[in-house]
Amino acid sequence: MIDHHVRVHPSADRLPREDQLAWKLAAVATSTGEPDGDTLAMAVNRVIDNAAVAVASLLRRPVAVARAQATAHGGAAPGASVFGTNTRVSPEWAAWANGTAVRELDFHDTYLAADYSHPGDNIPPLLAVAQHTGRTGADLLRGIIAAYEVHVALVKGICLHEHRIDHVAHLGAATACGLGALLRLPTETVHQAVQQTVHTTTATRQSRKGEISSWKAYAPAFAGKAAVEAVDRAMRGETSPSPVYEGEDGFLAWMLDGPRSDYTVRLPAPGEPRRAILETYTKEHSAEYQAQAIIDLARRLREKTGPLERVRSIVLHTSHHTHHVIGSGANDPQKYDPTASRETLDHSLPYIFAVALEDGAWHHERSYAPDRARRPGTVALWRRITTVEDPEWTRRYHDPDPGRRAFGGRAVITLDDGTAVEDELAVADAHPAGARPFDRPGYAEKFRTLTENVVTPADQDRFIDAAEHLAELATSDLDSLFPAVETDAVAAYDAHLPKGVF
Repeated sequence: MIDHHVRVHPSADRLPREDQLAWKLAAVATSTGEPDGDTLAMAVNRVIDNAAVAVASLLRRPVAVARAQATAHGGAAPGASVFGTNTRVSPEWAAWANGTAVRELDFHDTYLAADYSHPGDNIPPLLAVAQHTGRTGADLLRGIIAAYEVHVALVKGICLHEHRIDHVAHLGAATACGLGALLRLPTETVHQAVQQTVHTTTATRQSRKGEISSWKAYAPAFAGKAAVEAVDRAMRGETSPSPVYEGEDGFLAWMLDGPRSDYTVRLPAPGEPRRAILETYTKEHSAEYQAQAIIDLARRLREKTGPLERVRSIVLHTSHHTHHVIGSGANDPQKYDPTASRETLDHSLPYIFAVALEDGAWHHERSYAPDRARRPGTVALWRRITTVEDPEWTRRYHDPDPGRRAFGGRAVITLDDGTAVEDELAVADAHPAGARPFDRPGYAEKFRTLTENVVTPADQDRFIDAAEHLAELATSDLDSLFPAVETDAVAAYDAHLPKGVF
């Protein structure tokens, strides 16, 4: 691996393009070769995972709206598929619809380091462009692996959250790189596309603050759509704001640490295997990743606490990020509001712990139902739960060794007689270092569970078989990565949506 130091340069420096971060990211993408076995297998897992959560979200309003907007742009030849329909649309609109479907339930993969990410958000735009441009499954895999490599490197090296910049700024750059690898574009073309995408997808973190709206699901889809459009412009010879990261009026200087910015981004050397996807992990539960271990901890503690009416207080000792993003340290009263949106509740660790402690389980729909959130006993328990930052958990969150990194916490439950019940969990059960790490059968079972009564068992088998043979799929076979669903039910739901411009 090579450490690349990134800082602000005045225009007078005329920073050579080969010394710019965007160029170095593009070079990683355009030199990505064939994947090794472990990397290939994990990419297949994530294709299965994405399809599972996309199908499970088809009858949710934000997904239906994105789908309606996309299908209004049908007729592109050959076009790209949209989950839940038989319509082929222009690839940037397929990226929009499918990206929203994948993200809506907050239920696919994650990578946490200096910043946050959901690297699986790269897959919908890559699949759309692969279909439209006649690429093979092997081409798609090359693009996925390149996108993950760039995405993980940026998340390790550059923190956006401390400056309240939404994490999709790193996603856009990664997707542009993945598209460059998929299409085997010249480094110069990818360099321009990365810069355009970063310039157009930088947004504030208000989308994940306070009363969280449906834009949380749309944000990565918007970045994917922007990346497709940026690559298209770059392929036609258009240039970009440059250097987008290092310029004196650029991303680092005005969005991040300012003129004195100094970041290190570690990237693979030429010829070095691209294995960053193996550092990422998926979710067993439909909630913010930093709540995954806490849900498992609540299920374990349930047997030790006795009647929950006896609970006087619960304090969750956890990392800085967890406390300030989904804990009481966010200072968002909405995180304790029983009328809050689903998007807000899945970013409320006190709510999640209360429900998991009561139910001993977590469900992507039932656990967020309005009547569930408003249950008096739940509300009373919920409001007795707070989080605190523990420096040791913060240190473990940032441990340089992925095998020692921890995203959980310690729960201290104080009962009405003063008795304290304590336990802790470092990583979720499904984490690679957890009690029940997800493997291929785990991904397949998640797909079957989430698509039950939506995709027939025979069509479930067909989809899993196609995904497992992704490296061998011809262009025409990429359609098989979209599980067959009952489109009449989807169309009936869509028919009741209000109309927009399209």
